[in-house]
Amino acid sequence: MSLNGIAKGTELESLMKNMMQAEANGTMMYYALAQLAREQGLDDVAEGFITAANEEAVHAGFYAVLSGKYPTDFWDLIRAVQKAEENGEAQVKAMADKVRAAGFDEAADQMEIFARQEGGHGVRLQAMLDKYQPKAPDTAGQKVYVCPVCGYEHVGDINDEDDSYVCPLCGQPKSAFVLKK
Repeated sequence: MSLNGIAKGTELESLMKNMMQAEANGTMMYYALAQLAREQGLDDVAEGFITAANEEAVHAGFYAVLSGKYPTDFWDLIRAVQKAEENGEAQVKAMADKVRAAGFDEAADQMEIFARQEGGHGVRLQAMLDKYQPKAPDTAGQKVYVCPVCGYEHVGDINDEDDSYVCPLCGQPKSAFVLKK
């Protein structure tokens, strides 16, 4: 039995969504604290924070499944995410260039590593698609909406989604999406 969406439409749904968001925020907080601890030479403290962040990320994913945030048949989502991750490399590199131009070389160096990692995510996702879903679905004649922040492409009329719909990558609301021409 799949746990995906078991809380959807029940009195538990909002609780699971709140837990998902709290755990996602905890992930961000612990990774930030790890960065700050490393800057202070507290590598053992940083490792403890990273362990906590990894666990919080697993928790967030679990609550996302219970609330049905992502489809059980996830390949169309992965196909769209792959494009965004692949494009993310250039986007993050461009941000790193701006950060470097502002005089923050150390931050820019780290962002350039992140840019390469984003591209690597795209490569790994493409390998999964090639292995398990080699034929892309035909989207001819369908509307495609693009998230202006991360480039995620939503196939189908975004107006058919409920008002709580957000970009699965960056969290932008559906009102931010623009119709692809």
